[in-house]
Amino acid sequence: MIRSYRSSRGVALLIVLWGCTLLAIMLGGFAMLARTEGLQARYQFAQTQAHYAAEAGIVRAVQALQDPDANARWIADGRSYTFSFDNATVHVSVSDEDGKVDLNAASDQVLVALFVAAGVEADRAKRLSAAVQDWRNPTEGSLPNGAKKPQYEAAGLDYGPRNGPFATVEEARMVLGMDPKTFATIAPAITIWSGRERPNTAHASPLALAAVPGLGPDQASAILAQRNDTTGSALAGGNGVTHTIRAEAILTDQTRSILTATIRLRGIRSGTQPYAVLRWREGDGE
Repeated sequence: MIRSYRSSRGVALLIVLWGCTLLAIMLGGFAMLARTEGLQARYQFAQTQAHYAAEAGIVRAVQALQDPDANARWIADGRSYTFSFDNATVHVSVSDEDGKVDLNAASDQVLVALFVAAGVEADRAKRLSAAVQDWRNPTEGSLPNGAKKPQYEAAGLDYGPRNGPFATVEEARMVLGMDPKTFATIAPAITIWSGRERPNTAHASPLALAAVPGLGPDQASAILAQRNDTTGSALAGGNGVTHTIRAEAILTDQTRSILTATIRLRGIRSGTQPYAVLRWREGDGE
């Protein structure tokens, strides 16, 4: 009888110990889950803060591009502007689209020079230029060294050229002969929104300047040097209406957000939106 009683007490003790162990494991799991959810919530909150700080950078650039004071107006040549917003540091750069090579309007000479400046061998640069022109050309006949539907089929591709204007900058990836490295190099210097045969030297990047016919390296260097020394209203007043704005917001804990928007200014008039968004990207990818 005594043995049976002691045995029952031993079993009960084991059950209690196992129960305590399971309870401790469950409590530990709940604590870990709560900690993880707390970290996720803080991360999401910080990301949201950074995102809206970057959006503030976009809006700040739009306002600064249209500042009534010409001396305070931002210059759209890719230079960086920095300001504080809440607990974030925001870096903003603005590039005027008229300083880029327009895929839908650039001449053969400009396109060839762009590809050569991007490191493409001369003969291949000529073929790429012809392929770009054939992509946007509505006729069925191809240029010498160009590419229409038969050339795309011969390359094993199941598509052909648009035979119309480029709809997006990224569409250039699809042009026959365009490789990822070349596209990544030229992407910051190309546009579909300027309508110009050649880039405007007042806002062009070094790569776009290299595509301007008749402009040698020394002249390009002189333009860049003069631009860096210019802070007055003359250059600011020369901004166009279509710009790409890149805003990067960095919080004190190093959380960051990057937004890139191509916008078209509409002017500051009562009852109208001051700008239209043509392209919007989040993150640092092209």
